[in-house]
Amino acid sequence: MATMTVSLPDPMKDWIEARIRDGEYASASDYVRDLVRRDRARLGQELTLDELRQLVAKSKASGIGTRSVDELFAQAEQVAAARGLLRE
Repeated sequence: MATMTVSLPDPMKDWIEARIRDGEYASASDYVRDLVRRDRARLGQELTLDELRQLVAKSKASGIGTRSVDELFAQAEQVAAARGLLRE
């Protein structure tokens, strides 16, 4: 995976760190990847097969989680609500 260094104003850095502390993202890299995916979706671009394979490999490598299905759904709803994606 490639690396990229990005300079941000302090308020933007603080915003990203708050999202990580809130458990919405695991890292700044996850936050940026999500922004890129959402921007691509907005423009109608799909993930490439290689990108999809990388996501699956990363998921498998993370191992078996300890949270219950209810906990996972609760977190997913919290993240979706924070991103304005929940439909009533």
